Amino acid sequence: MPPSPRARRLSLAAVPVAAAALAAPLLGAAPASAAPAPAEAAVADYAALGDSFTSGVGIPDQVDAECGRSDRNYPALVSADLSPDSFTDISCGGATTEHMTEPQGSNPPQFDALEEGTDLVTLQVGGNDMGFADIVTRCAILGVFDPHGRPCKNSFTSGGSDELQERIEETAPKIDGVLEGIAERSPNARVLLLGYPVIMPDDGSNCHGTVPIAAGDAPWLRDTQKSLNDMLAERAQAHGAEYVDTYTGSIGHDLCQPEDVRWMEPLNAVDAAPVHPNAAGHEAMAGAVLGTAPAAPAGRV
Repeated sequence: MPPSPRARRLSLAAVPVAAAALAAPLLGAAPASAAPAPAEAAVADYAALGDSFTSGVGIPDQVDAECGRSDRNYPALVSADLSPDSFTDISCGGATTEHMTEPQGSNPPQFDALEEGTDLVTLQVGGNDMGFADIVTRCAILGVFDPHGRPCKNSFTSGGSDELQERIEETAPKIDGVLEGIAERSPNARVLLLGYPVIMPDDGSNCHGTVPIAAGDAPWLRDTQKSLNDMLAERAQAHGAEYVDTYTGSIGHDLCQPEDVRWMEPLNAVDAAPVHPNAAGHEAMAGAVLGTAPAAPAGRV
């Protein structure tokens, strides 16, 4: 997509337009987990499943416009490093756990990529089951009107409980079903379940002129994604899969950072879709998958 002027302030009218491009998860992290052991040197059949944080929406070159799939996403980078005999990337922007077994537009069920002989599977899903685009849209619009309060948290907790925490709890058994489905179809596969990387600053601050999240909502949203990533790590452990922590290594590369530092794009995106990892972010996630230290990619700080 063509770059937007960096200094432009996002207008209220632009918030839902930018949020319409979102189809993944929201703000925070899980505690650092042990890095997965480096993948086996010889991988026969690698399948990549996931949502828009996997597909690389908006990163050139796009090889599947409907799914927003890039040839520079982290599955492609992992495949280039491992050189498997067979590689299938079926990730698709907007995917939920339902799309593991059901088609998504022209994209077939993602489990179609699995074979009995598949020996490596990466999976990144769950954010859209929580309603990522709706959360970002609501929080950004409310933040325009109450930049110093916590209007989004108040909105999602007005019924006396935290609706987003409830959505995480409701998503957990869906993740269980996905991991069980992978094991049934590819019983010998090594399964790597990725968490979601830093979006807003890890210290709980905000950058209201870049993304209009209210000051009081930023730490709550961060903690919400921490809970999401905690849940993903727990479900991975329960099913014998490996959790890949993409959050810890991305601290300091959030969407509030300058263009040459950030790994996550703001609403006025330059290098990827709004509120999604850019090419540098995908390089970092590939490094996490490969079990390497997520050092800054070339040309990045």
